[in-house]
Amino acid sequence: MKDKASGLTLATTVYEAIRLDIIEGRCRPGEKLLFDHLRDRYKAGISPIREALSRLDADGWVVREEQKGFRVADISRDELLQLVRTRVLIESLGIREAIAAQDVASEEQLVLAFHRLSKEPRHLSDEGHERNPAWEKRHREFHMALVAGCKLKWIIQYCEQLFDVYERYRLLAAINYPERKEKEEHREILEAYLAGEPAQVETLLSAHYQTTVDFILENRFAKAGASADK
Repeated sequence: MKDKASGLTLATTVYEAIRLDIIEGRCRPGEKLLFDHLRDRYKAGISPIREALSRLDADGWVVREEQKGFRVADISRDELLQLVRTRVLIESLGIREAIAAQDVASEEQLVLAFHRLSKEPRHLSDEGHERNPAWEKRHREFHMALVAGCKLKWIIQYCEQLFDVYERYRLLAAINYPERKEKEEHREILEAYLAGEPAQVETLLSAHYQTTVDFILENRFAKAGASADK
């Protein structure tokens, strides 16, 4: 059965909705996913919900437990450290391929993505407690634009997957960055890319991600209910 408005099957619509709720922290790590609750929340029947959960299990967002049903996948310090290392390695490879391709359209896309990102406020209020969904969208567009010129589609798809898993950690930590100049970090990455310096882009990306990881570790996953010792 398809959602008439989007053209997606109901199972896919439910999959995307649950996945987004996991990324944005509305479904917490380790939370049991009960069918009655999911049916009410996502306005869907058991069959599409079961299909969606099976796909989420295959993609690592939820865990199926024998005799217990499904629960949201946990987070851990070790996974975060592996994640950031993998992300730097894969994105750096994609960026090298993109820079080597010398695709003008991809460079223009990156410049535009940076311009749009730089115009968005990081938060919706001066207090910095309410995140700005428009900034989050532009932020993703900028990072994906870095590998958009890569001609290897599997690298691009993997970069997208890694971004989403990484976002889950960042959003769960609910970090406010004191004295961090994210716009300048993004500008330096852009300039190194346009200068055709993939090694410098890798160095800047690694530092950019590590700064975020350090804040998450310092926060000890307190907002997510995870132990820093995991």
